[in-house]
Amino acid sequence: MILLDGKITAEKIKETIKQELITYTNRGYRKPHLAAILVGNDGASRTYIDSKERNSLALGFNSTILRLPENTTEDYLLQKIEEINQNDDIDGLLVQSPVPAHINEKKITQAIAYHKDVDGFNDINMGKLAKGDSGFIPATPLGVMLMLQAYNIETTGKHCVVIGRSNIVGRPMSILMSNNTPYGNCSVTICHSRTQHIEHFTRQADILIVALGKPSFIKANMVKPEAVVIDVGITRIEDAARKSGFYLKGDVDFEEVKHTASYLTPVPGGVGLMTIAALLSNTFTAYKNHLGITNE
Repeated sequence: MILLDGKITAEKIKETIKQELITYTNRGYRKPHLAAILVGNDGASRTYIDSKERNSLALGFNSTILRLPENTTEDYLLQKIEEINQNDDIDGLLVQSPVPAHINEKKITQAIAYHKDVDGFNDINMGKLAKGDSGFIPATPLGVMLMLQAYNIETTGKHCVVIGRSNIVGRPMSILMSNNTPYGNCSVTICHSRTQHIEHFTRQADILIVALGKPSFIKANMVKPEAVVIDVGITRIEDAARKSGFYLKGDVDFEEVKHTASYLTPVPGGVGLMTIAALLSNTFTAYKNHLGITNE
């Protein structure tokens, strides 16, 4: 089994961006600028936001984090989004999910200008993805595609099973894997929480991508021998014995499946790190589009 190492792969992507950015700043261009809005005090969301900021700064980007209280009104949040939409010095904007229950997340997603929507959740970008047009791809599916590319995993003509149908991972992932691209061209089956006899489908998968949110759901007897297994799931498991108070678990039982799969992502250290790299890649693309920079 070959480990699909998200840390090594993400670092290579980030280093490429960093070196390319140096050539632009040497030519007199300003730095890219990523803005993020966090509403509330969710621990996981704070961790994600801090990581995005830390990685942005490490690449030489500017970073702005707007931290708003839990009781922030939807109107106020929409006002802040519009201010950033109109700010010509900011290239990318994301609102950390989930937002508090009194805020309509769909409305917030739609309020972000599509050319700054580096999370790729705006309907315009989702529509572009569905049509095969150029736009921002949601960061996690993009991270998976970058992983497949980095390890030169053959996908053409393969059967890919995607478990999960969310607009964040499952649906865009299924589109990308079926697209007529070098790391697409799969026949794709989508399964989800209501799929009956799900193991019937998983055992047929040459490439199995799991984004269900159920820790250790995929066991070795559900995996085709020599399959490529991508574990997108990440769940916090409380553990008072640990300093952090928790540990992270994926949707795949790693210790079982590592004896069956040909390639396998770990959790942590796999797709999560690739998601950050993909977000930074989207931001860098938004920056170049914004300033009209070409790679001549």
